[in-house]
Amino acid sequence: MLDTSPRPCPCCTATDAEPWDRYSPDDWQVVRCITCDMTYLRNPVAYEALEEDFAWEKTYEAKKDVSKGSTALSPGIRSLRKKLGLTHRDKHDMYRTWFNDGHVLDIGCGLGARVRPPMTPYGIELSKALHAHADAYMRSHGGFCAHGAGAEAIWEFDEKQFDGIIMNSYLEHETEAMAVLKGAHRALKNDGAVYVRVPNFGSLNRRVIGANWCGFRYPDHVNYFTLATLTDIARRAGFTTQLVNRIALPVDDNITVLLHKAGTQ
Repeated sequence: MLDTSPRPCPCCTATDAEPWDRYSPDDWQVVRCITCDMTYLRNPVAYEALEEDFAWEKTYEAKKDVSKGSTALSPGIRSLRKKLGLTHRDKHDMYRTWFNDGHVLDIGCGLGARVRPPMTPYGIELSKALHAHADAYMRSHGGFCAHGAGAEAIWEFDEKQFDGIIMNSYLEHETEAMAVLKGAHRALKNDGAVYVRVPNFGSLNRRVIGANWCGFRYPDHVNYFTLATLTDIARRAGFTTQLVNRIALPVDDNITVLLHKAGTQ
């Protein structure tokens, strides 16, 4: 279910791009935009395939099986990341601080349990299997989960409805990244914030490991951000960018930022 027309750049909409052949296995075409330097998948599958056939919970397990993302330098990188506190941990307390215990929308929410009381959880989830779990959980805590693509479902919520919006390991999956960011800008209160976590295409690990880097996943990862390109697309959608993992960024496989509406800080 490949798209027959080449996808334009998700950041600047330009169509001129050069191929990353070493990062383009099989029929997948990873390219770099000549105009803004954004790296992206030029021939993503349709949303319908991402609902089931290429749902992230399936491709994640497949990626772990075929690639360990390991080189001779990987143990040293992992050790440094551990010392810098880059291990996965529950961000509940951070969300409460950033989002003032308010109404929080989690886009690409999975099972839906990232947002917990006293915050009120809302979500958007494309995977049919995960949506049912998330909706049941969120309704039991005063919110609900919409089923569908983030760039479409975000517009179903009210203007300035949310104190916070979470895009945790989501924006790399979204073919219409600009649409979802503009929708988030509309749905966010003026003093709210958007939490974004995406794979760091500019990381040392990607440069060392190359095509086996953990951030590559085909075909559901369609955007490959550096801090510069993430800041660029956020700016075009009306946001300023606050880098959270500033010190650790060069050796972190992810970029973590807070987005604020421009002119409101």
